Amino acid sequence: MVNKIIGLSIILTIGGGLALSFNTKESIDFSSYSTAGLDLHYIAPNFNEIEDDSSEFVFPELGKSYVGFKEALAFKESRGNYKVVNQFGYLGKYQFGKGTLALIGLRNIGKNDFLNNPALQEQAFYANLSRNKWILRRDITRFEGRTVNGVKITESGILASAHLAGPGAVKRYLRTGGVEGFADAFGTTIRYYMRRFGGYDTSFVVQDRKAKVLLENDQVL
Repeated sequence: MVNKIIGLSIILTIGGGLALSFNTKESIDFSSYSTAGLDLHYIAPNFNEIEDDSSEFVFPELGKSYVGFKEALAFKESRGNYKVVNQFGYLGKYQFGKGTLALIGLRNIGKNDFLNNPALQEQAFYANLSRNKWILRRDITRFEGRTVNGVKITESGILASAHLAGPGAVKRYLRTGGVEGFADAFGTTIRYYMRRFGGYDTSFVVQDRKAKVLLENDQVL
């Protein structure tokens, strides 16, 4: 009996060591991240949110630059997929609604034309940020560096939240001290976006009240 127990202990010890060796995580280099050549046209939902730090999502490690900001936000919205359409009709890498596209000059753009044009989606993202930064300029000046609802407010957090909920909802959230909140159809909140996307350098984005994406002869200007 003793010999059996000793034998079992040895087996368990060896097995545990092997399991640990297979569970060791290696760092992943996202610098060459690309979806080029993959068949990515499918209908997919967004991802349900978790309000603590145990999020299942692994964001691309691209630093705190503007590129890091937009790619982290895109990864949350669509896993960086230009051709995703969710069940509510939101389009592309940054999950734009038709109303937002209309505001930035893309009122008559066809769904497939938008999904198949990555350059157009990138310009739409920047134009929307630029417009929102102008609308929220006073709130950025007033609240940046303060803590609201337990979260330190930063410009990038404000802009990310405006992408989620619209600038009007962000104004109300900040000016009520986080009392008047917002949650989208998946339960994602302004507070979550403020926290998750805070601390990025978005000084690259120039505020512009009339920011538009203009099309001429089917070319993006």
